[in-house]
Amino acid sequence: MNFNADSSRAPRTIALIGRYQSAEIAESLRSLAKYLQERGVTVVVEEETAANVGREAGRDRWVSGSFEAIGASVDVAIVLGGDGTMLNAARRLARYRVPLVGVNQGRLGFMTDIARSDMLSCMEDLLDGRFIPETRMLLDAEVVRDGNEIAANLALNDVVLDKGAIGRMIEFELFIDGEFIYNLRADGLIVSTPTGSTAYSLSANGPILHPQVAGIALVPLCPHALSNRPILVGDQADIELRITHATDCRVHFDGQVTVDLAKNDSLRLRRSDYSIRFLHPPGYSYFAMLRQKLQWSARPKGV
Repeated sequence: MNFNADSSRAPRTIALIGRYQSAEIAESLRSLAKYLQERGVTVVVEEETAANVGREAGRDRWVSGSFEAIGASVDVAIVLGGDGTMLNAARRLARYRVPLVGVNQGRLGFMTDIARSDMLSCMEDLLDGRFIPETRMLLDAEVVRDGNEIAANLALNDVVLDKGAIGRMIEFELFIDGEFIYNLRADGLIVSTPTGSTAYSLSANGPILHPQVAGIALVPLCPHALSNRPILVGDQADIELRITHATDCRVHFDGQVTVDLAKNDSLRLRRSDYSIRFLHPPGYSYFAMLRQKLQWSARPKGV
């Protein structure tokens, strides 16, 4: 039975992936694993998560496996943690098209939408195939130096070019579909997916993009010219950033993987052929999530 192929089918093999070295994660993971196994589900715990949680003899009956083994064998992966844990799992599992469910054990949790207190009560809907699927785009990025690819990665949230630790602005050229757009002197540039529009891009005054918007946001970081504003381009655009001057320059993938850049390096980005499939509990609303996380419903102080 494959949840990837038909979202109406109940998952029979579920992976659990958690934030490392957290007592709360260990408690939640054991509770969830026990619940699922009592309902006939085969549970696979990601191997680094399993190593940090530790196995209690006679109590824990799950097996552990690598991300590759999880991708090849499970119907659904449940991520226990915050958005950072989800970002890592999404990049590692994207090629296997494993649907992801998020249980929030972090702070804001834009992508982990099930509260820890509701975790077990939501599982019945998941096992009965009532969760709602939603597809999110990924970015493919590569760093090219002297005509050769020196690094490549995926990003679910964003790819960020920045000035590094020196504190001096960098200069780079922006090309879209081969057309020169502008030369920018700034602290950097955020290239964001709709998913990432509520992350770093939001703090840099970028637009919030609904997940169904087929677009990529280009958000300058502290541009030297006030006329450099965020730009939204289509999701089929080929984007290239060419470094023209930089003392210390880096690129970050989802804020988790970093590559040092040099003058004349090119950063090339496009929509990935892979995508991420989130599964949300019945009644999930993107705008309700925004109201809660961004406190849109809160009355202004003093009013």
